[in-house]
Amino acid sequence: MVFVRLRDEESIEEALRRFKHECERSGILKDIKRREFYVAPSVKKKLKTQEIRRKLRKNRK
Repeated sequence: MVFVRLRDEESIEEALRRFKHECERSGILKDIKRREFYVAPSVKKKLKTQEIRRKLRKNRK
């Protein structure tokens, strides 16, 4: 769980910006986007193999 304490003389906007940054670093936003809609197991497998191939091609160059 991510939380941010307000510092002395800190505005709400600055604290919100720090909170968003912490959420990104912890992977919460990525997890939410991943769970946003259902992906069939066959499609997951296909996407995973495509990702592996893309990484292999990138490493060869």
